[in-house]
Amino acid sequence: MSNVVEEVSKEIISLIKNDQIVLPTLPEVALRVRDVAEDPDSDLAAIEKIISSDAALSARIVKVANSPIFRAAQEIKDMKMALGRLGMSYTANIAVGLAMEQMFQATSSIVDTRMREIWQSSSETAGVCHILCRHRTKLRPDQATLGGLVHQIGKLPILSFAEEHPSLLKDSLSLDRVIKTIHPIIGRAILRKWDFPKELQSIPVDYLKFERDIPKPDYSDLVTVAMLQTQMDGGGEFADIDYSKVSSFKRLGLEAEEHIESTDLSEEMEAAMEMLAT
Repeated sequence: MSNVVEEVSKEIISLIKNDQIVLPTLPEVALRVRDVAEDPDSDLAAIEKIISSDAALSARIVKVANSPIFRAAQEIKDMKMALGRLGMSYTANIAVGLAMEQMFQATSSIVDTRMREIWQSSSETAGVCHILCRHRTKLRPDQATLGGLVHQIGKLPILSFAEEHPSLLKDSLSLDRVIKTIHPIIGRAILRKWDFPKELQSIPVDYLKFERDIPKPDYSDLVTVAMLQTQMDGGGEFADIDYSKVSSFKRLGLEAEEHIESTDLSEEMEAAMEMLAT
């Protein structure tokens, strides 16, 4: 690690620990949705009212409900129908995840572009997580999808820091190395601050531990495989990784280097990658 990368990484971590860089907070609508979903006395009408108050979010949920992966017998036209199709738990988690998209914006065009790219890749990963979860595990697809949406959340404070430090922003190589070095631990800190389910809090760190040894698949496994699937042949950061050393494939019953297009889930995966697109 170069001196610049090490110094900047330490500075950002220090600033966060001293509350001089404020970690992002969940959008208000996401907090309200989660509160209602966790209230045992709430019903579908309550969550419908909250989501319907946000026209953009409501439209996105309806789009998700109309995705081919849900095989709806008829077109979903409104939030009430979407809730009936998706259920409260899935709708709530997807609403929380999608509401976060507004956080992936910046004043600087360079940072804004990077943030939108992160959101795009996270959305694609989340869609594949849903399919893998449903077909390869007994875990919850709604949690898996949310996990895919938040696995890179730790990159946001770093990019916000870079936006205010032009010298770092101009040095894209060093910025990339800083992001790679510390975004996992920042992401875990954010999910803990947001009081996400324990099984999701470690995803930003664990999805990059390719040789983890655990007895059964977890949400981090789903994110690992989904992320690698979306990067296959695309020249991404992990395009050249030795997949035979990625233990998550085995736990999910997949052959190493099994491409999305060669699996029996290919059609569903392609549809899922589009499901959360803007």
